[in-house]
Amino acid sequence: MSRTQAIEHATHHFESGAFLETLNRRVGFRTESQEDDRSATLLSYLTDEITPEVKSLGFTTRIVANPVDGFGPFLIAERREGDHLPTVLIYGHGDVVRGYDSQWRAPLTPWAVTIEGEHWFGRGTADNKGQHSINLAALASVLAARDGKLGFNTKLLIEMGEETGSPGLDEICRAHREELAADVLIASDGPRLAARRPTVFLGSRGSVNFKLSLNLRDGAHHSGNWGGLLRNPATVLVNALASLVDARGVIAVDGLRPPPIPEAVRRALADITVGGGPGDPAVDENWGEPGLTAPERVFGWNSFEILAFKAGNPENPVNAIPSSAFAHCQLRFVVGTDWDNLERYLRAHLDAHGFSQVQIDVERGAPATRLNPDDPWVTWAIASLEQTTGKKTAVLPNLGGTLPNEVFADTLGLPTIWVPHSYPACSQHAPNEHLLGPVVREGLQIMAGLFWDLGENSPRASTVSAA
Repeated sequence: MSRTQAIEHATHHFESGAFLETLNRRVGFRTESQEDDRSATLLSYLTDEITPEVKSLGFTTRIVANPVDGFGPFLIAERREGDHLPTVLIYGHGDVVRGYDSQWRAPLTPWAVTIEGEHWFGRGTADNKGQHSINLAALASVLAARDGKLGFNTKLLIEMGEETGSPGLDEICRAHREELAADVLIASDGPRLAARRPTVFLGSRGSVNFKLSLNLRDGAHHSGNWGGLLRNPATVLVNALASLVDARGVIAVDGLRPPPIPEAVRRALADITVGGGPGDPAVDENWGEPGLTAPERVFGWNSFEILAFKAGNPENPVNAIPSSAFAHCQLRFVVGTDWDNLERYLRAHLDAHGFSQVQIDVERGAPATRLNPDDPWVTWAIASLEQTTGKKTAVLPNLGGTLPNEVFADTLGLPTIWVPHSYPACSQHAPNEHLLGPVVREGLQIMAGLFWDLGENSPRASTVSAA
């Protein structure tokens, strides 16, 4: 009964083909939550696939309907060993984005795992069926090595609507706050920093999308007859945008800028390298906030992006001054940004710069979260990963993208530890999505070690012992 045995069990689960068999079966469920006719499949994934496995691990389970009409259900499960033991909440999502079947290259299909070398292709392999399957398999390995005990209490929450914005997730967590109470969240989603480098991230940047538009008149007018007499809304709007973010991507609106980067965050990012992997674009060194490293710009700072811009008919332009123009924009932001007042900051800035006719429509947003890199749970997790792999762990204070982490960090009040099992070039959300076999193998080993350590020497266990 040892840590080594748990890791060996997880390794055998990979090498025997048992994990691949399970993942292939799960990929076969067409759990496309963006499709209106998938409700039965979303429910079936939980009742017919996940529930039998977690019951075999000793969990009690129940399906909870989504409080938001028209969206997928939730699985809540619990395995309890003792009130004196630490409790972990594990999260995952079983829904996927659309398969886009015809766009996958032959002979690949979204709905079965196809292996080519190290690549395991299939929809949901990376996001998120492969990742939560690794974590469930690791629990089984610890149970096998510890004679049917984990050494901690476990709660499991699987949703079926993450790819549609997690409708109902916050409501479920508020309604079942006591049932989901835990000492820590340990979950897996998103990519590692690089394929060969084990990674922990502690939250995610927030995001808010908004539309800027300018409608000056009804209909377009001939540019030869009216050019120089009529204001061009596209010209006005591009200048309005240029007042918000400069030519090298620096945000010019004080209210949309973050507070200074905390020292603990700077330390965590000091040995991080962004990019350089297969298929990664070259990083533009002269883009973004001056004086920051590349990791600080993406993980420690805010970015303002123009996602789309339209005026006239771009596909078939004519010699006419357009009547209107619009731009879809996005602010990605870190903890401490006053994003709730984004519209007020934009309105004041645009008015002050002579763009009072530009309309602002805030479409949707999600808050930023970030656990302090000096938190004892972070130190514990890093030590566990490094003992298992012998590699230095990359610690990201927050993911550059956005996850529903605020539900766990804010609504449930948990320290959040994310251990991703994918990598940046996995084609997540695109055709030819895939995992890497070596990362799957290492992920199983990492999680078996981490869950073993949770039953041996977690920060919560240390606190209880000291008390």
